[in-house]
Amino acid sequence: MQLLRFLNILFVSLRFGLDEFALEHGSLRLLRVPVRSLFFWRPLKRPRGERLRMALENLGPIFVKFGQVLSTRRDLIPPDIADELALLQDRVPPFPYDQVQQILERVYADRNGEVFAEFDPVVVASASVAQVHFATLQDGREVAVKVLRPGIEKTIEHDVGLLMTAAAMVERLSADGRRLKPREVVGEFRRHLDEELDLMREAANASQLRRNFPDSPLLAVPEVYWDYCANEVMVMQRMSGTPISQVEQLRGQGIDIKRLASAGVEIFFTQVFRDGFFHADMHPGNILVAPDGRYVALDFGIMGTLTDVDKNYLAQNFLAFFRRDYRRVAQAHIDAGWVPADTRVDEFESAIRAVCEPIFDRPLKDISFGKLLLRLFQTSRQFNVEIQPQLVLLQKTLLNIEGLGRELDPELDLWQTAKPYLERWMSEQIGLQGLVANLRQEAPYWVSLLPQLPRLLHSYLSQKDADDGATDLREQNKIYRKINVLLTVISISLAAATVVLLVLLLR
Repeated sequence: MQLLRFLNILFVSLRFGLDEFALEHGSLRLLRVPVRSLFFWRPLKRPRGERLRMALENLGPIFVKFGQVLSTRRDLIPPDIADELALLQDRVPPFPYDQVQQILERVYADRNGEVFAEFDPVVVASASVAQVHFATLQDGREVAVKVLRPGIEKTIEHDVGLLMTAAAMVERLSADGRRLKPREVVGEFRRHLDEELDLMREAANASQLRRNFPDSPLLAVPEVYWDYCANEVMVMQRMSGTPISQVEQLRGQGIDIKRLASAGVEIFFTQVFRDGFFHADMHPGNILVAPDGRYVALDFGIMGTLTDVDKNYLAQNFLAFFRRDYRRVAQAHIDAGWVPADTRVDEFESAIRAVCEPIFDRPLKDISFGKLLLRLFQTSRQFNVEIQPQLVLLQKTLLNIEGLGRELDPELDLWQTAKPYLERWMSEQIGLQGLVANLRQEAPYWVSLLPQLPRLLHSYLSQKDADDGATDLREQNKIYRKINVLLTVISISLAAATVVLLVLLLR
């Protein structure tokens, strides 16, 4: 089975001339003439990026999804290929309704088929990993039911294994291939698929995002009905709305499009900087607009997370960009260890200025964030910047935001819309509000730890001196008594200060 699949992949690759990617490097160039002579029948007039996209579409949904993930890695692949792969969409035929029934019967075997009062066999949406049907529960609640594609795990196992083998060959055959880290890219792709293959995990993502935006005037997230969820089936509240891409229809409903565009920016920055948990697949097919003007989020298979360190670093960089403080941007990269410590700050600053300065004071319609990111990546390579894996999804989401912004309000000034929010967030993090919030969070830990400090230090010194075996006992006791007195005073003082702070914070 795997051999047949491999032969099919090889045939499709040769048919679309993908061998040229390998034959461009090193000693393999000598094979170009005989290979082209042998496969003279191939029409290779189309650009290489377009041929790669067509080959992936021919190979099926897993390869289409791989192309989608690869298109986000503009730090690793040439721009012409990234632009073409970004056009890939999940145009996947649905699987038959009788297979849906078999899955539902297996998942709800102990409920005798009494979960749904009605189940619409018509597919609402079909993608690489799952498809969605509308249904009604016995209690009358209208729901959307997401069902995992049958046999998808085995298909993924085969195809990802072949991709990993191909990636290893590319790394061995080409120095350029080693720089592009193809096995790392395939591994990243596999992690995305693992998350999407467990619908319980997607349900948990949806539940978390909904909890982050309770009663929000900006964003609505469907409720998950946990009693009916399983690894293969996810049941959630059915949401109504208009696809965000249908701008004229939204205008006809009285939706304020400019306000909608600016709300999208606020939602994005709230998810990233307040929560560190963001929807990382924000293309128009996953977003509706409710009649009251709120965004409606759908499909929670791919979510991004950021640590407090990531959020702080990103906020400082964004603000430095907005203020055109390119030296601060360069220094932040060096301080974070993302560029070598011996990098000259002035040279890095100059390179960043050359990339960013042309875009300021211009409306969104005149700015391409795709091109901006590409130039930043090129600058990054010049200075050996390490691309952080946790930020890859954020980069992808920024490109999605660009597309939505252009569609809704070409005059939107993303910088001016985001700047006040970021300044407010930074004030909350590192200003007085941030100090109070951190004290509130850490105070219980201090109260429990501080009284233990004398004993912990005494134990440490005892162990150290026992190891050294060279300290006079009387001198040692004198030192311990002084340390105990000092630490006791410090502990009592800090504990008292903590109690006072707690009283002030809880008032």
